[in-house]
Amino acid sequence: MKTDAQSAADGRPLLAHAADIEIASRSLKAMSHPLRLKILCTLGRNEVCVQSIVDNVGTSQSNISQHLAILREKGILSCRKDANKVYYRVGDERTLLLIGMMQEVFCSSR
Repeated sequence: MKTDAQSAADGRPLLAHAADIEIASRSLKAMSHPLRLKILCTLGRNEVCVQSIVDNVGTSQSNISQHLAILREKGILSCRKDANKVYYRVGDERTLLLIGMMQEVFCSSR
């Protein structure tokens, strides 16, 4: 008998629903850009203002804003405005789980 992890690894649960494939594909495409992935890793489970993202990622605010807009448009990020600051957070627990798995697999433990 297969475990849930084995069943998920062979792709059958994902292939069963076209809508799930579309959501997964859209999310992975948006996350695949190095700068967007760095933004997501910077956010983690936190809510962070744009300036802090700029400071951590190390590029211009206009560049960060463009990438934040893409992530928001794809449903990966949520935002809220407070006075003159905009705060972003990862809006979907599944994305956080995926980022955590990628960090386990790809990030060195230095």
